[in-house]
Amino acid sequence: MTEDAQQAHAPAGGVLADLYERHAPAAGRLAYLLTGDRVLAEDLVQEAFVRVVGRFRHLRVPDAFEAYLRRTIVNLHTSQLRRRRLERAYLEREGRAEPSTTNPDVDAREELWRAVLALPPRQRAAVVLRFYEDLSERETADALGCSPSAAKSLVARAMQTLRARIESETA
Repeated sequence: MTEDAQQAHAPAGGVLADLYERHAPAAGRLAYLLTGDRVLAEDLVQEAFVRVVGRFRHLRVPDAFEAYLRRTIVNLHTSQLRRRRLERAYLEREGRAEPSTTNPDVDAREELWRAVLALPPRQRAAVVLRFYEDLSERETADALGCSPSAAKSLVARAMQTLRARIESETA
C-alpha cells in the first residue's frame, strides 16, 4: 500500500491536510488550465478533493489517488460546462444576452492562451492533459474516459485548430 493509501486510512486529523498539500498544487494547475479562472480552479480542486477523499476507501486502486483526483477534476469541469450551457440557453430564451469580455492582445503567449480557451472543452482538456500534464496517450484517454485513439484524435484536431488560428492571426 502506498504512503497516500496508508495516510488516507489513518485516523490522524493532519493526514488529510498533508494529502491535500501534496496534491493540490498540481491539481490547481490542471484546473486553471481547464477553466482559465483562478477562483473557479480553486473551487474545482476543493470539490474534487472532497469527493475523492470521501470515497477513498471505496476506490478500486487506492494507490492511484492522483489519477482519481485528475479524473474527478475533468469530470467536474465538464459538468460545469454543461450547466453553463443550460444557463446560457435559458438566458437566450429569456431574451437576455450574457455580456462578453475581450482581453487585449498583449503578446504571443496571450494569443496562444486565447486560442486554447477557444477550443471545444474536450479538445482543450485533451491538450492540457497531454502536453501540460505530460500524460501518455493512454493516461490522457483514461482521464477523459475515452479510447486512446479518440484521445489522440482530440489532440490532433485541437492542434490543427490552434495552428490555423495562430497562422491566421499572424498573417
